[in-house]
Amino acid sequence: MIDMTTACTRTSALLGAIRDDQLDAATPCEHLSLRELVAHVGSLGVAFAAAARKDLGELTDAPPADGGYVLDDDWRERYPRNLAGLAVAWGDQAAWQGMTRIAGLDMPGDVVAMIALGEVTIHGWDIAVATGQDYEVRDADAEAVLGYVTTFAADGPVDGLFGPPVEVGPAASPFERALAVSGRDPRWSAH
Repeated sequence: MIDMTTACTRTSALLGAIRDDQLDAATPCEHLSLRELVAHVGSLGVAFAAAARKDLGELTDAPPADGGYVLDDDWRERYPRNLAGLAVAWGDQAAWQGMTRIAGLDMPGDVVAMIALGEVTIHGWDIAVATGQDYEVRDADAEAVLGYVTTFAADGPVDGLFGPPVEVGPAASPFERALAVSGRDPRWSAH
């Protein structure tokens, strides 16, 4: 079991530093503006917390529809709370056991937990580089995310989740390798 508090806190801190004039900026998520990406992060906090609690229903039954990422008016207050709730929910050992559901797919709890960590961590990086913020990832989180993306992307790009892998050199860190496997260029820059 991995404590997701650090990952969620780190990503929440990024949200608080986003300026309004940055919301239409490009991100490493090819089809999402920063505004849409932030809305996605806010909604995934609630959905993955519901999955951890095995509270199956509207939040866990289907992925958001295309164009479904709309920034809430109170996102600066709400989304950090959503991420904190995700960390608390996955802090319960029972969340990692048995089956649960996310995006309409039934999977073991420990697998969904790794997806949640990957979403928070990788999208945290997306937000950081799109806004020029620093982003440090704990070694344990980086290794866990690398394991998750490597397993899920083993058969090639995963539509809507990962793009084609990007080549990185042998000196790449575990997190840089995780980004590359997920289809992101660790050298991506908004400038």
